[in-house]
Amino acid sequence: MKPIPLIILWSFLATNATASWESLPESAPSPADNPTTAEKIELGKMLFFDPRFSATGTVSCFSCHNVMEGGDDHRSVSIGVHGQVGGRNAPTVWNAAFLSSQFWDGRAATLEEQAVGPVTNPIEMGMGSLDEALARLRAIPGYKQHFDNAFGAGDNVTMDNAAKAIAAYERTLITPNSPYDQYVNGDKDALSAKAIRGMDSFESVGCLSCHSGAAFNGPAMPAGAGFFVKFPIFEGKGDLDKFDLLADAGRFESTGIEADKHVWRVPTLRNLEFTAPYFHNGSAKSLDDAVLVMAQVQLNRDLERGQVADIVSFLESLTGEFPAQTMPRLPPTPGDLLD
Repeated sequence: MKPIPLIILWSFLATNATASWESLPESAPSPADNPTTAEKIELGKMLFFDPRFSATGTVSCFSCHNVMEGGDDHRSVSIGVHGQVGGRNAPTVWNAAFLSSQFWDGRAATLEEQAVGPVTNPIEMGMGSLDEALARLRAIPGYKQHFDNAFGAGDNVTMDNAAKAIAAYERTLITPNSPYDQYVNGDKDALSAKAIRGMDSFESVGCLSCHSGAAFNGPAMPAGAGFFVKFPIFEGKGDLDKFDLLADAGRFESTGIEADKHVWRVPTLRNLEFTAPYFHNGSAKSLDDAVLVMAQVQLNRDLERGQVADIVSFLESLTGEFPAQTMPRLPPTPGDLLD
């Protein structure tokens, strides 16, 4: 299914949205062709942390998605092989299982598809081809037993299985039971008065028109459909030069469709205090700036500083409980692997 930018629908939602406060599930559903198992999770975690599948042997998924903290790298844009600099801010991997499409422009339908993309990106991991990456994977003997455990004996060391394993691990990266979740689930003492004011403002100024649902990334949609909006909508508002919001054409860069210019997949708002800087280009260094600018360019609203502070307090209440992460033990490297 080709994702359809929901720009026209957005304007309807902006004036007709009603609050639908949902708590975050404690687990993410897995697709029928990739049921989650402990063995897949173990293998996927190893692959996620292993830098040997980059051209230089120095860049892993973990390099840009630090699950020991916010699931990103805190750079405006990420650094890949040979010190090359990418063009977009690394989105958090926490709660990515609840996104209906992956990457800022939604060009990957699933976590499985997303896991493969960076491997051959010349700036990110820089492998010449998936076949080259697969050959390196097969050249590490210790991985075979883990693939057998996860997928059964046979010719199973494939990129498809590697992607399935990484996706299975990423589906464990869920942060439930935030103060907001506790509040929605009935504990009316879980939020401060300031956060409750912010929650009310979040609804009244129109933030819910895009950031709805349990992960605050839009309505539930079929995998790959994606929920997209134009950003910025009101190009005459705010300091666009300071935040450089028009330099990247967004989804247009991957589709070439004129209507996709400056269209983006709506990101989650969970754990925002752990994922500065903000926006697709990392140009907003604080949540205060992000809220102020979003209100201007998306809702045509100029918020008072006190209202901004209240909304920021509410957003900080969306920080959930991070499941403990431990570094995996990786199979040993053959002496000639990276020659």
